[in-house]
Amino acid sequence: MNASAPIEPLIADPLPRRPTVGVDVGGIVVGGGGPVVVQSMTNTDTADVDATVAQVARLAQAGSEIVRITVDRDESAAAVPRIRERLLRLGHDVPLVGDFHYIGHKLLADHPGCAEALAKYRINPGNVGFKDKKDRQFVQIVETAIRYGKPVRIGVNWGSLDQELLTRLMDENSTLAQPLPARAVMREAIIRSAIYSAQLAEETGLPREKIILSAKVSNVQDLIAVYRDLSRRTDHAIHLGLTEAGMGSKGIVASSAAMGILLQEGIGDTIRVSLTPEPGGDRTREVQVAQEILQTMGFRQFIPIVAACPGCGRTTSTLFQELAETIQADIRAAMPEWRERYPGVEALSVAVMGCIVNGPGESKHADIGISLPGTAETPSAPVYVDGQKVATLRGPDIAGDFRVMVADYIERRFGRRDAAE
Repeated sequence: MNASAPIEPLIADPLPRRPTVGVDVGGIVVGGGGPVVVQSMTNTDTADVDATVAQVARLAQAGSEIVRITVDRDESAAAVPRIRERLLRLGHDVPLVGDFHYIGHKLLADHPGCAEALAKYRINPGNVGFKDKKDRQFVQIVETAIRYGKPVRIGVNWGSLDQELLTRLMDENSTLAQPLPARAVMREAIIRSAIYSAQLAEETGLPREKIILSAKVSNVQDLIAVYRDLSRRTDHAIHLGLTEAGMGSKGIVASSAAMGILLQEGIGDTIRVSLTPEPGGDRTREVQVAQEILQTMGFRQFIPIVAACPGCGRTTSTLFQELAETIQADIRAAMPEWRERYPGVEALSVAVMGCIVNGPGESKHADIGISLPGTAETPSAPVYVDGQKVATLRGPDIAGDFRVMVADYIERRFGRRDAAE
């Protein structure tokens, strides 16, 4: 090992984004080199207008740029225009995507108001119809999309994969001298289903710039393999998501691992983190996780970053943990207003450190940071702004004093833009 060897430049950036055709979804562009878009889905009964409007509004406020809703029966389809109208009155112009299965062709035909109010239709080619009805009913939805100028997402899901296609490919595979593993055949069936459906949509007259593809499975390695192959075989805009990711940390880790690798390879134009909420849990958690994936990887900035040390034997007090949690909660609660009032505030970095070892250094690297006293350290907390020490806080309300300083810093740095306009 040669410590004096010359420094060789190493790539510390993601691979270039795979070029895809941009798709306008209610004013949000997916693909075409634009930012990776965050979306989510409600879990309310869409026929319950009040509950659905409230949840869509919360998801939009949390930062979901597109929201999908279930349209599974006449009552749901009839509710969609009212949901859209109510959201607009509340100031939420978030695009709504209709999730259709089995009878989507009929619902769209019977409820033109629904067809018009939605910004995009999601079609699952595995259950849009069966046998001789499959292509005919798929085409009917596509023709409705053409009539109303709407894009579609052709969303293949391994749990509802076209069984005729899968059976045919399995039969063909069994005749090979060296048959492929069943998982490989399943992945090929998923990809072919998406590509065939896209071709059929284009042959029907739907422009390429109106089509988004997804190919979801629940296994991380299979998901990576499917999307790598799909992205090599098409330039359609790509929606990423690990289906049935699970609950809590399992779902977060699985989604982050799978989509992190694909995004690093330049694959993916829009993402959804499909978390199973705990009973009574907050649906906006999946939006937060999606944003954090994109932000920690450096693709987008959504919210100021709060850096905090993990704690050790030097930090037996919980003060720094409580302050970091409070600052993060303050920021998340204030972001809907801050986005309007303080343009650029999402780039802010805050550090809340717990002792003298790394505290001052980390605090200097943030826009504003505090180094709290560790166990047996002098009960004082230096505060750094833009790399310079500006104050030392002491007394019983160090946390409260620092929160005031953060608010003042934001007003000073980002508030000037509004004042100058």
